[in-house]
Amino acid sequence: MSQIGKQIVDFKVQAFVNDGFKEVTKQDVLGKWSVFFFYPADFTFVCPTELEDLADKYSDFQEAGVEVYGVSCDTHFVHKAWHDTSAAIKKVKYPLLADPTGVLARGFDVMIEEAGLAERGTFVVNPKGEIVSYEVVAGNIGRNAEELFRRIQALQFVDNHPSEVCPAKWKKGGETLKPSIDLVGKI
Repeated sequence: MSQIGKQIVDFKVQAFVNDGFKEVTKQDVLGKWSVFFFYPADFTFVCPTELEDLADKYSDFQEAGVEVYGVSCDTHFVHKAWHDTSAAIKKVKYPLLADPTGVLARGFDVMIEEAGLAERGTFVVNPKGEIVSYEVVAGNIGRNAEELFRRIQALQFVDNHPSEVCPAKWKKGGETLKPSIDLVGKI
């Protein structure tokens, strides 16, 4: 079943951010663009490359009004331990959400029940708390922060210009398409 348009689950979790712990809830997410970036586990192989890639692009996300949340089924204490021992994870300034009970992984339908881990899923959530873009990839394939950022820029553009659509490879400032019939949002 498609996740597009689905309201995110109500949640309250602990996060590791800015060398400390903080509670994050659904209410903290509403009113701004957000990315929920699920990964299987801390202290693994592909995950730090992805989180570092996002960390390198984080200031661009922030300038675009987007908060990034890294999410795994680890505890916030494990996130801190990973941060304290990994050069790549030391670069991460965005919150790492702890989901040991799987409330987020199940809510976004990326929980691998038999392993107690999350799939490698990326979800873009609009300010109303609705999923507007997502992808789930195999656990052995890393994702690209640059492409995610491009996609968010396109989503934000069409949110502000609902009669226009963004073609393949569209980049901010590029030409859009203006369908002559009302198919926007239906295809």
